[in-house]
Amino acid sequence: MLDCFGIYQAVRNNQGEIVDFRVDYVNNAACIHNEMTCEELLPGYNDRSLFHEYCQVVETGRSLIKDDLVYAEESGQKRLIRAFDIRVAKFADGFIATWRNISDRKLSEQALEESRERFRLVTNAVNGLVFDWNLKTNEVYRSEKLFDLVGFHPEDVPASASWWQELVDPADVARLQPLVPKLFGSSQHLYEGEYRVRHKNGHWVNVWERGCLIRDEQGQVIRVVGSTVDISDRKQAEAALRQSEERYRCLAELIPQLVWTANAQGALLDVNKRWLEFTGLTIEQARTVGWKEVVHPEDVPVMAQKWLESVKKNTPYQAQGRMRRADGVYRWHLHQAVGQKNEQGEIIKWFGTATDIEAQKQLEIERDRLLQLEQTARVEAERANRIKDEFLAILSHELRSPLNPILGWATLLQTRKLDETKTQQALASIERNAKLQTQLIDDLLDIAKILRGKLSMNATPVNLAFVIEAAIDTMRTAAVAKSILLYPVLSPVGRVSGDAARIQQIVWNLLSNAIKFTPNNGRVDIRLEKVDNFAQITVSDTGKGINPEFLPHIFESFRQEDASTTRQYGGLGLGLAIVRSLVEAHGGTIWAESQGEGKGAKFTVQLPLLDIDLQKSQPCQSTKQPADITGVRILLVDDEPDTRELCSTLLTQYGAEVLTVTSATEVLAALESFQPNVLVSDIGMPEVDGYTLIQKIRSLPNEKGGQIPAIALTAYARIEDRQRSLLAGFQQHISKPIDVEELLQVIFDIMCNGVDC
Repeated sequence: MLDCFGIYQAVRNNQGEIVDFRVDYVNNAACIHNEMTCEELLPGYNDRSLFHEYCQVVETGRSLIKDDLVYAEESGQKRLIRAFDIRVAKFADGFIATWRNISDRKLSEQALEESRERFRLVTNAVNGLVFDWNLKTNEVYRSEKLFDLVGFHPEDVPASASWWQELVDPADVARLQPLVPKLFGSSQHLYEGEYRVRHKNGHWVNVWERGCLIRDEQGQVIRVVGSTVDISDRKQAEAALRQSEERYRCLAELIPQLVWTANAQGALLDVNKRWLEFTGLTIEQARTVGWKEVVHPEDVPVMAQKWLESVKKNTPYQAQGRMRRADGVYRWHLHQAVGQKNEQGEIIKWFGTATDIEAQKQLEIERDRLLQLEQTARVEAERANRIKDEFLAILSHELRSPLNPILGWATLLQTRKLDETKTQQALASIERNAKLQTQLIDDLLDIAKILRGKLSMNATPVNLAFVIEAAIDTMRTAAVAKSILLYPVLSPVGRVSGDAARIQQIVWNLLSNAIKFTPNNGRVDIRLEKVDNFAQITVSDTGKGINPEFLPHIFESFRQEDASTTRQYGGLGLGLAIVRSLVEAHGGTIWAESQGEGKGAKFTVQLPLLDIDLQKSQPCQSTKQPADITGVRILLVDDEPDTRELCSTLLTQYGAEVLTVTSATEVLAALESFQPNVLVSDIGMPEVDGYTLIQKIRSLPNEKGGQIPAIALTAYARIEDRQRSLLAGFQQHISKPIDVEELLQVIFDIMCNGVDC
C-alpha cells in the first residue's frame, strides 16, 4: 500500500477503561512517514493527539474520517505546513487506521481560495467597475462595483456585452463605434476613453474606461479586460475650476494691482493685462524674461532672499522692490504672494500681486529724512548744551582766576606794609590779570559779533610783515617766560586788504595758542611767504600736538579738547573760532595740521594779495594826532565810587577839568551851574539809567546843555547795547574796563569834531 496502514489493540485497566493502544502492525509507508523503523514503532508507539477519538471508534463502532492539519506560527499568523487524510475503523478490541499525506493538495486549494479572495478584494477596492469580456462566448464578468456605478447588481443583469452597450449615450456610441474596428485591427494592446452611461435612476454618469486587449497567437482579440470609473465628480470639479478661473481672470483684470502666477520655482506662468501694460512686455516675454528683468537691480538680491525664506519656511511671500515701467521709470511696489499647496503641504504654484506704493514710499523717505534731521538736531542741541555747560564752567573759572591775584594784591597794598619792589610786583600782577580778564571779555564780545554777523571791519591795504612783527613783540615776553624760541622768517609778499588790528589779532591768537601749548625750551616758527596769489602765514610749534579725533573740531566755538577740571591749559576755547571767522572775513582760509599728540601743530593762513598796481596807487597813511584833552570840562556820572574815582583821577592827570556826580538827578542839577564840554555817563544806574538821562538832556534847550556831546561808558558791551546807546543820543560808546588811551582818543575826537585841532 502507498498509504500508511496500522493495526492497534486497546489496553484496558481493571475497570475496563481504555488507557492506551498497543501497535500490533504498521506497514512500510507508515515507517517512512514517521521516519522510524518498524522495530522502533512496535510495539508501544502510537499517536496520543487523537486518543479520545480512537476510544470513541472502539467503544461505539463508528468509523472516523477527518483531515489533520498542522500549522506553524509565523509573525503572529498560522501557516499550513502539513495535511493528512485519516480514516479509522473498529477492528476486534481495537482499530485499524490508514492515513495519507495531502499537504500539496491542501496547499493548492488554500492558494486558490486566497487568490480568489484577493481578486474579489482587488475588484472591490478599485474605484470603478472591473470587467472581463470573453469575445468568443460574448460573456462578460462584472465586479460588484457595477451597483455603485449604474445601480444594478451583477447577478441581476445578463452576462452579454450588448446589455452594457444599451446603457451608453447614443451620441457617444456614434462617436466611438467607428474607432473599434481600427483598434482591434491594430497591434495596440491598451485603450482608454470617456463616455456617458445611463444610471438605473435615469441620470447620466460620466465614466472613464481603460482596457487591455488580449490576443491569441494569430493576433486576434479574444478578450478585453478593463475598468470603468465614475468621473462625474471630476467633470463637475473641472467645470467648477473653469468657472473659478474665469472669475479669477475677471477679478485679476479689475483690481488695480499687477497680478501674476508662478510655478514652485518662481518662473512666471501668467500675468494680468495691467502687468503687461505697466512693463510693456508681452505674455511670452514675461514668461521668458522673468521678473528679475523688470525689478531694479539693487532690489533683486533682497527680493530673492525673501523668496528663498518663504519657500524654505513654506510661508506667504512679502517684499518691497522697484519695478521698471514701460517708459523706464522705476516705481516702488509691495510684492505679495501665497502658495497653492498639494496634499503633502508642498507649494506647487504661487499667486501674487504687486501694489504701487510709490507715494507711500516717498512719504516714508521724507519721514525718515525729517526724523534723521530731528535726531541730528537733537544730538547737535545736546552737544551744544553740553558744550555750553562746559563753557560756562570754564568761563566762571577763567573770569575768577584773574580776580584772585587782583583782589589779593589789592588787599596787601592797602596794608601799606609792602616795600617798593613788592609794590611794583603787585601793581604789575594786577595790571596783567586785569588785561587778561579784559581779553577774555573781548573774546566773548568778538564771538557774539561773529555769531550775529555784526563784526566790524576797517579795510585798508596792510603790510603783513609789520603786523606780524607787532604781534611777535606783544607775545615775546610770554615766550621768554617759558624759554621758548620765536623764530620768524618773514619774506616780502606785498599787501593784503584788511583791518590791520584784526589781522594782528589773528596772528596774536595763533602765537598765543602755540606758546600756551609748547613746553619750556620749545620752539615756535612764524613764516610769511607768497603762494600763488596768496600771502601765507604759517605758525608751527613743538608742543603737545592735536588728537586726530579732535582735529576736525579745532575751530569750533566753545570747543576744547580737554574741558575737565584737571586740564593743564586755561582759556575759553574761543581764540581759534575767532581766528577762523576773522580769516574768512578777509576772504582767506585757515587749516590746522598735526601728526598726533606730542608731535606739535601747524596752523596755516592764506589771505588774497592786493593787485600790485593798486598797492602802488595807495597813499601813505597820515600820522594820527595825539590825544590832548588839556582844559576840557568833563561832567562824569557813575554810581560806583571806585569807577568814579578812577576816571576822575585819570582825566585830571591828562589836564581835564572834571566834575563827578553819582546819579542822573545830580547831572541835571549840575548843568545849572556847570557847562561841560563832554558828558561821560554810566548806563546801569539805579532809579534813572543812562538811556533815560541822555533823552532828558536832549530835550533841554541848547543854552542849558541840550546838545552837549556825550559818551556812554558802560559794562554793557554787546552790539545791541552800542546801537541802543547811539540811538538814545550818545555820540560814542566805550565798554568797561576802561582803556585809557581809547577814552582819551574818543574825548579828543569829539572835541575836534568840526573844529581845527
